[in-house]
Amino acid sequence: MPVAEGRIFEFEDESSIRTDFLEAIEYEGLPQKIKYETDEFSAVCPFSGLPDIAHVEIDYIPNKKIVELKSLKYYFMSFRNVGIYQEQATDRIYRDLHNLLNPEFLSVKTIYNIRGGILATCIMDSETVNKNRIVP
Repeated sequence: MPVAEGRIFEFEDESSIRTDFLEAIEYEGLPQKIKYETDEFSAVCPFSGLPDIAHVEIDYIPNKKIVELKSLKYYFMSFRNVGIYQEQATDRIYRDLHNLLNPEFLSVKTIYNIRGGILATCIMDSETVNKNRIVP
């Protein structure tokens, strides 16, 4: 794993991400698209040791479960001191929510604050994952 250059701030590994915080609620309604957004997601770049702050968008069509929002907030907070690359964080959120909900459709989009003049946007969705036969 790369080591942060310059001043070093301690950060944790992915085992500190608290998937046990996530809770699901039974859903029996008609199919609908649900969207959650937050600007309060942050993690640590394991290369630079600097914070990565992102706008997160979650779109899904529930199967039989929806995510309880307070649990989602606490789950996101557990990333705060974790050293994880932006792309891997998006992948992890997608997999954790897919495992919890088993939705008809799921999309996770992260839009990170600009760093070095580059805007990074990462998107994982059911169509891409299923098309490439990737197992969550």
